Amino acid sequence: MDLDRLFYPKNIAIVGASPRIRGGKLPYFKMLEIIGYKGDLYPVNPKYEEIDGVRAYPSINDLPEGIDLVIVSAPAQQSLEIIKAAVRRKVKFVHFFTAGFSEIGNYCLEHKLIQEASKGITRVVGPNCIGVYCPGSRVGFDLMIQQDSPGDVAFFGQSGGVTSNFVRIANSRQIGLNKVVSYGNQIDIRAEDYLEYFANDEKIRLIAGYIEDIKDPKAFINALKVATQTKPVIILKGGVTEEGARAAASHTGALSSNYQIWASAVRQHRGILVENFEQMLNLIMIAVGRKIPQGPRVGFLGAGGGTSVSFTDLAILEGLSLPELGTKTRELISQRIGEINTSTTNPVDLGAYGFDFTVMSHTMKALDQDRGIDVIIPYFSVDFISTFQGGRAEKELHIITDAVRNIKKPIVPVLSRYTEDDVEMEKVRLSIFSSFRKAGLPVYSTIQDAVYSIRKYLEWSSKHVRIVNSE
Repeated sequence: MDLDRLFYPKNIAIVGASPRIRGGKLPYFKMLEIIGYKGDLYPVNPKYEEIDGVRAYPSINDLPEGIDLVIVSAPAQQSLEIIKAAVRRKVKFVHFFTAGFSEIGNYCLEHKLIQEASKGITRVVGPNCIGVYCPGSRVGFDLMIQQDSPGDVAFFGQSGGVTSNFVRIANSRQIGLNKVVSYGNQIDIRAEDYLEYFANDEKIRLIAGYIEDIKDPKAFINALKVATQTKPVIILKGGVTEEGARAAASHTGALSSNYQIWASAVRQHRGILVENFEQMLNLIMIAVGRKIPQGPRVGFLGAGGGTSVSFTDLAILEGLSLPELGTKTRELISQRIGEINTSTTNPVDLGAYGFDFTVMSHTMKALDQDRGIDVIIPYFSVDFISTFQGGRAEKELHIITDAVRNIKKPIVPVLSRYTEDDVEMEKVRLSIFSSFRKAGLPVYSTIQDAVYSIRKYLEWSSKHVRIVNSE
């Protein structure tokens, strides 16, 4: 399905447009103005002759023919007349932000909408959703998000709240988004249509999705099978329990099928299932990093024996390994540290030297030249860096980021923080996090998150390689 004019509309009409940002609806007209949408905007509201100096139209019937996208914030009882008018005016896409459909048992209205839409070229997004976010066209649904240029991650979400949260978290973690859609009740354009479209987009490197129900499981699995041949597809399923399924039904009218059967089919076709939102974002960070893990052999460096022991246990339990370091590697590491309370074995315990960025970068370089290591995991403690380095921490971050540019192996930092009530320490953490992300590194708050993400990505990539080789 060609969805180009949905994500890159040349013009947009907003039914229910208002000059004010208030009430129980998203102010799409004002948002598109502020975000910087460059196409033509047509506010539709019989209460106004103009909005912000732009001519307002009484109804869709008064619009020029061939509008790419109509966003509807009018009450559900007006939706049938709106779709009829959209078909007459040859509108390509109508996005119903409006709720009041199958999520409250109003299936008949949805059926009538599709009957009317099928009489022309008009396709329906939703209803009961917040629609499209596309940095490349400056279309969006959140005033707080200002992404300067398109990234390489796509997301399709059945829930407007989950989709909005995804965009905000991705933005704060400097994950570049290319296209996002909240699709709600999916009475027309369905999850598999968005998945297929994203799969065929060469600018998209990874696809993620939040799903409550699938209208056509066979079509979805076929789209998934095609998509995973070239890029990871990460899926978070809502409604996996009976109670969750009931919540989904009242949320988007979703009718959840047997989760175990569905999950098995997704895994069989190399889809990556995650259990929660955090796992999804963590996995995306590593999957779109500048340097991707190619194997399970990790080299860990940090300060403190207990942390090293904990890492070793978690890594082994997740199927990773900590190979013995070569003699040359250990000799290089020992050049910058003393022999008391340190260890040059893997995991590397730098003791108090682990709070020194110069020693950390030197050790990372040493691990980089070791042929037995696939991934380097440096452990940074914000608490101790703040204590021992004080104001120097942010000024000396370039020592690490400069080293990263010349290291060939993927680096997966763990940036831990245990003190939770110190504003100044939190500023240091945010500064380090931002610097590492700008350097193209995935950054994790806990060892568990880092280990899980590496293992999960390697699980997908190994299956992908086997399939490609068999073909």
